[in-house]
Amino acid sequence: MALRHWIVVFILGFGWGASFFFNEILLRELGPLSVSMGRVGMGALGCWIWCALRRKHMAIPVGILLPLFLFGLVQYAIPLAIYPVAQQYITSSAAGIINAMTPVMVVMVSNFWPGGERATVLKSLGVVFGFAGIVILTLPALRGAGESSFWALIFTMLAPLCYGVAVNYMRKFGQLDRVVLTTWSLTFGTVAIAPLALSVEGLPVITQTETWLSLFVIGFVLTSAAFIALFRLIPIIGGTAASTITFIAPVSSLLLGALVLNEVLTVYHLAGMVAIFIGLVLIDGRVMQAMRSKTMR
Repeated sequence: MALRHWIVVFILGFGWGASFFFNEILLRELGPLSVSMGRVGMGALGCWIWCALRRKHMAIPVGILLPLFLFGLVQYAIPLAIYPVAQQYITSSAAGIINAMTPVMVVMVSNFWPGGERATVLKSLGVVFGFAGIVILTLPALRGAGESSFWALIFTMLAPLCYGVAVNYMRKFGQLDRVVLTTWSLTFGTVAIAPLALSVEGLPVITQTETWLSLFVIGFVLTSAAFIALFRLIPIIGGTAASTITFIAPVSSLLLGALVLNEVLTVYHLAGMVAIFIGLVLIDGRVMQAMRSKTMR
């Protein structure tokens, strides 16, 4: 893979890990549902601007409107609301580590999804390591210590579960252009979350420049631009190489949490992340294949 492609992968991974940092900034002035509404709404707007500039054909069959609405819920509206809600009670570092459970959830959901890929022994072992990492991460909270609430940590697990469902549900859209899919699903996600956010938290009032900047970055850069870049990158480097983003994101969330937000990193954070990383390596399978190849030579 070319160096420039690796650079894009690193930027995407670091950026998505940084989204939990920006959530913390936004939560200083906005309610968690407003954070979700702002991110999903700006993400949709950014995609529409891109599609207009590229003169993309945006018409979609009427028959997929409801599936697209449901996809917008599970891929964007619900998980991007879960994280800011949970981050009122857990650190951004913990949220970033839990987000790394997404491939683990994909394996689990795929195993039971009609027509989905059945889990191999290696992938099943990866799932075990992934959940072991979560258990390690929650140990301080179970003992009444640490900065994160146990129940909030468990609640946050619903977000990667949503992503696991969304990845499998995406098969329903066949060859539909992925940028068009993202644009419409972000739009429907906004339509879903906006009434709830406005009824519960009222109209957002933003007075701080850092809030506007954070909203701009997390909406336009880390949602619309990042997903557009990812979908342009995958056909070039392949889905497996693109999956390495999952390894980068929690590292950036830990670094920003510790260095900028002064969150306390413990051995439980590091041990939990290592266990999840081992699970991701087993699910990815490339390292194990390389080891087998060396053994057979």
